Amino acid sequence: MKLYILLSTGSILIGCFLLVILALMFVYVMDRSQKQHPVLRNYPIIGHFRYLLEKIGPELRQYFFDSDNEGKPFSRRDFQYIVRKAKYKKDVIGFGSQRDFEAPGFYIRNSMFPTLFEDLRIDRETKVPTNRYVLIKDPVLTGRKERLKQEISYAYLLPEEDAIVIGEKTKQPFVVRGQIGMSGMSYGSLGDRAITALSEGLGIAKGSWMNTGEGGLSDYHLKGNVDIIMQISPGLFGVRDKDGNFDWDELLRKSKIPQVKAFEIKLGQGAKTRGGHMNAEKVTEEIARIRQVPAYEAIDSPNRFLDIEDYSSLLHFIKKIRKHTGLPVGIKIVLGSPFEADEIAKNIRELDISPDFITIDGGEGGTGATYQELADMVGLPIRSSLPLLDDALKRYEVRDKLKIIASGKLYSPDRVAIALALGADLVNIARGFMITVGCIQTLRCASNTCPVGVATTDPDLQKALVVEEKKWRTANYLITMRMGLYRVASAAGLESPLQFERKHVVYKDDKGKIQAL
Repeated sequence: MKLYILLSTGSILIGCFLLVILALMFVYVMDRSQKQHPVLRNYPIIGHFRYLLEKIGPELRQYFFDSDNEGKPFSRRDFQYIVRKAKYKKDVIGFGSQRDFEAPGFYIRNSMFPTLFEDLRIDRETKVPTNRYVLIKDPVLTGRKERLKQEISYAYLLPEEDAIVIGEKTKQPFVVRGQIGMSGMSYGSLGDRAITALSEGLGIAKGSWMNTGEGGLSDYHLKGNVDIIMQISPGLFGVRDKDGNFDWDELLRKSKIPQVKAFEIKLGQGAKTRGGHMNAEKVTEEIARIRQVPAYEAIDSPNRFLDIEDYSSLLHFIKKIRKHTGLPVGIKIVLGSPFEADEIAKNIRELDISPDFITIDGGEGGTGATYQELADMVGLPIRSSLPLLDDALKRYEVRDKLKIIASGKLYSPDRVAIALALGADLVNIARGFMITVGCIQTLRCASNTCPVGVATTDPDLQKALVVEEKKWRTANYLITMRMGLYRVASAAGLESPLQFERKHVVYKDDKGKIQAL
């Protein structure tokens, strides 16, 4: 009996071995005869390892070979910085900074006599509940042990008397008490669970806003108790009829939704100064209904509004929407030179028509899908373009007519503070918030195969994202960001982040020379 078993086992092993040999021979012949890949023609079978290593190269670099300060668009250090704020509500580091102090860069001037916490202009009445993780043990082999802890914390909002008012002369001004909001991220580009978690998290933190992105307003944006800026793109998604024409009745209906506080006309975006694109597999029946487009067909938004061909038509369109809805109306732009900033300001002055806010996006901003030549080379970064816009508006004496919202990798309090000093009133963040709900930078946003369920509409992949857990991370990140912003203001000797000016920032060049802004 034992001999029979041994013979049978041996026969199976021999059979498997022969099958492997036959398979390798088949691959060898196929590789030799194919004409597409020269590596495989010269090195059949083993040449496949080249493509395997190429395929997993991004993961190898991210986890093994890139240093903490390398990696794009966000380094491991940047990524972990956001995660710590969101998960643990902590932003303390040990031993010292990892910044390269030899490289040129911006620095915030510290005061010899910082402002005490009790002297800061903070709303000390509004507190919010949060859940954060507490790290118990973090051994190498047995796994990290953590527990959730409930706590009540300050929301770190501006006091009511310091609130920022957008559209002061409109019928329904938009009053903001936090200087950080969520940049445009569409439902469709992100899945419904991601949008829901972001909406509920922002609502928990209070005092913020959520931009819908060009995909239009969905029920998921409205899940949390958060103010909404509804974006209108050249594709007119969410405010168009079935023939693709602007639907003024639908616009009015959206303006009546209590959470909708303002409209933003999208002229450009930092990573893609062009119309948007969404692959067909992302266009579900629900998304098609919201956008009034055919389901499961690729969507391409035009480069610009068909009826807006100059500053006059743009500003009159803004005036018409404002009159029709009673809400503030702004524009989203990308600057390529001082000329565009000058033209915007000059036309606002000459026509005496102003947007209620201008969202200015830097070329370093993110997106779900674009072309590399546009992302890399078209549009100035935010620290160059923001002062150009602020200066132009002041030069033509129209700066007081509108608010400026800046965006472009402003994921940390110090970056926000510098943007405020350079001329912004408010800032938008997109990818920082994506990381709070689980994004791990696999760079698959355009493919609908996001492995953590964030940038996908695939219901199976979205199961990875648990709204009840991620919403707290979004809230923690925003609260900690605002807390850090007050901390930086205190170090600069200010009572409030509202007081940041260019004199509070200096620039150090590669020779160590300091330039005041």
